[in-house]
Amino acid sequence: MTPTPTATHTMPRMGWFARAEAWLDERGKGAWIATLILSFVFFWPVGLAILAYMIWSKRMFNSSCRSRAMAHRSSHGFKTSGNTAFDSYKADMLKRLEDEQHAFETFLERLREAKDKSEFDAFMDERAEAAKSSEDA
Repeated sequence: MTPTPTATHTMPRMGWFARAEAWLDERGKGAWIATLILSFVFFWPVGLAILAYMIWSKRMFNSSCRSRAMAHRSSHGFKTSGNTAFDSYKADMLKRLEDEQHAFETFLERLREAKDKSEFDAFMDERAEAAKSSEDA
């Protein structure tokens, strides 16, 4: 008897609630509303719990549940175009822009530190002048 290979999933295992939520999100707000209505018809406490969950998770007032799921999936990196030259150019440009952004943020931080230091020095000078004038009086 040979062991059968098991399928390995790249996604972590989700519980039944997370799977049901993902399934409803894929189908959009209509699926959530239909589930809510059916749960009120068959067993009202479950319908009340689903309504509370929809309000608490802000699914009730969003434009679409699907847009949130799609945005979450597409935020993990860019898809290749199939053109390796363009993909290389795009990667280089994004790297250059990230480096420029980091350099600019570093510059702004140094600028803020210099401004803070000059304001603190001015404050200390004013304080020293006030202390000196109070001693002379």
